[in-house]
Amino acid sequence: MAPALINANPVVYEKKERPTRSRPGDGGFDEYAAELIDQLEIFDHIRDIKDPEHPYSLEELKVITEDAIEVDDKRSYVRVTFTPTVEHCSMATVIGLCLRVKLMRSLPSRFKVDIKVAPGTHATEDAVNKQLNDKERVAAALENPNLVDMVDECLTPSYE
Repeated sequence: MAPALINANPVVYEKKERPTRSRPGDGGFDEYAAELIDQLEIFDHIRDIKDPEHPYSLEELKVITEDAIEVDDKRSYVRVTFTPTVEHCSMATVIGLCLRVKLMRSLPSRFKVDIKVAPGTHATEDAVNKQLNDKERVAAALENPNLVDMVDECLTPSYE
């Protein structure tokens, strides 16, 4: 029997229609591009990450929004703040790990990335933030094959 969902009936929003900008290469960011990396470009890379519990993207569940992304290309800094669908979401760390892994795989290595739960939106916000932004904890999580499989599943594009 499958475990019960934490949020069995999430509110689903319509995805924004807009063409994504592309760069040459492997689908990631081109380190030598003349264009600066901006908020919209980061959003375009993470908007289709699938929720670990539902067949919807993080954009469709409003877990991530363009407004919750800060980028300072000159200082090589990105912060993504996400909002779990419920304050006791057991998948918050997995969602944050998915965001981190996607950006680690996509951004030039010069970038420092912070992943945060939106203030006041999760019961264990401080613990989740600490776990998501501790290099050793992230590295340890990525040594767990089951967790890596779950992250990879969330990052696999769906072709609807």
